[in-house]
Amino acid sequence: MITDVRAPLEHQQPYGTAYEQMLEKVRYEGAYPTREKADKAVRLVLAGLGRQLTGDERVDLAARLPLEAARVLTAQIPDTQPLTGWAFVKDLAARTGASLATTRWDTGSVFSAVAACAGPDLLTRILHQLPSGYALLFGRAELTPAA
Repeated sequence: MITDVRAPLEHQQPYGTAYEQMLEKVRYEGAYPTREKADKAVRLVLAGLGRQLTGDERVDLAARLPLEAARVLTAQIPDTQPLTGWAFVKDLAARTGASLATTRWDTGSVFSAVAACAGPDLLTRILHQLPSGYALLFGRAELTPAA
């Protein structure tokens, strides 16, 4: 006799524990009223980042993110023309119809959780690969050499 040992659907968690923890961090950092709003922000911002990030940094970040987040990141085909940090926010706002302020808030909230998953060394490598403007989105100072 074959038995199905899975929990009933109403008792199954839709996401893995690591992704749930990431959502809670984003929900807390972004002061989102629901987990669904945090999930929407995570998916939007990670999809955008997936269109910007390439190479070893993309692979290494995907390996450190929860599986659900890594799938969103890696499902995107990188753009041929990378966007600056501000253009990244404007692109996300245009895709959703949200205000620039809201989109900037969403980006910072999600990137805070991404930075925690990545760790300081990988985040530094990511920031060196991306055009200017991303350091502030990740909560870091963006230092530029004096002219």
